[in-house]
Amino acid sequence: MLLSLVGLAAQLVDGSLGMAYGVTSTTLLLATGAAPAAASATVHLAEIGTTLASGASHWRFGNVDWRVVLRIAIPGGVGAFAGATFLSALSTETAAPIMSGILLALGVYILIRFTAWGTPRGQLGKPVRKRFLAPLGIFAGFVDSTGGGGWGPVATPALLASGRMEPRKVVGSVDTSEFVVSVAASIGFLIGLGAEGIPLSAVAALLIGGLIAAPIAAWLVRHIPGRILGSLVGGVIVLTNVRTILQSDWVAAPTPTQATAYILIAALWVAAVLWSVRSHRAERATLAGEAEEVVPA
Repeated sequence: MLLSLVGLAAQLVDGSLGMAYGVTSTTLLLATGAAPAAASATVHLAEIGTTLASGASHWRFGNVDWRVVLRIAIPGGVGAFAGATFLSALSTETAAPIMSGILLALGVYILIRFTAWGTPRGQLGKPVRKRFLAPLGIFAGFVDSTGGGGWGPVATPALLASGRMEPRKVVGSVDTSEFVVSVAASIGFLIGLGAEGIPLSAVAALLIGGLIAAPIAAWLVRHIPGRILGSLVGGVIVLTNVRTILQSDWVAAPTPTQATAYILIAALWVAAVLWSVRSHRAERATLAGEAEEVVPA
């Protein structure tokens, strides 16, 4: 029951913001004593079903750019298979602070960009280049399978930072392409661990919760304005990666320092979201006024 609730909450966040399903679910499984490879395998097997449902829901609500999905999903699958196959011999602990630093920089950029200026307009609608999507997919897929999550935290901020896609289409395309990544990672884990090394009851529990949440999340992302969604995503990225950096062996910040940092970031995040809401309402009122002026009296 608990794992089903975790799967529901994780998919609700992931389907709305394009990230955090794997991170949330893997963290809980590791807390129960599961081995890293087994925990990641469990999450990815569950994600085969949740990402399929999430992708279908996003497609139904028009949140998917299929050109982006095709160009990022296959390289992502290659990276995920490689990461899953070699997970037992790899450690991501040293690389985690470096990776989080890069994601933190992207998160700060996204938070400021969407909060201050709203949805990017200069290049919005132009196709995302293949030479950008293929390396991104390989890297994000590898990180996703070796870390038990990471497809969304890597792919979502990178696509948002490109400024060429609406936030809702970034979320929908990343969630949809994750199906291929989950399948490839699961195949790699099954080859490396065998079915007996994966707790199938946990897979089923996570899957049930995720399937319930998938259509709700797709509906939410369709109706949340781009400016507000961008601020929400940026805050998640900043808070998540600051936490990883402060808790890493490289920094090992004391608990009071961590608590102070989280409070400050949370306060700034709330202020940014409130500013985005206010700005969105002002923009909507301006557009409504302009429309009234066009309509003859």
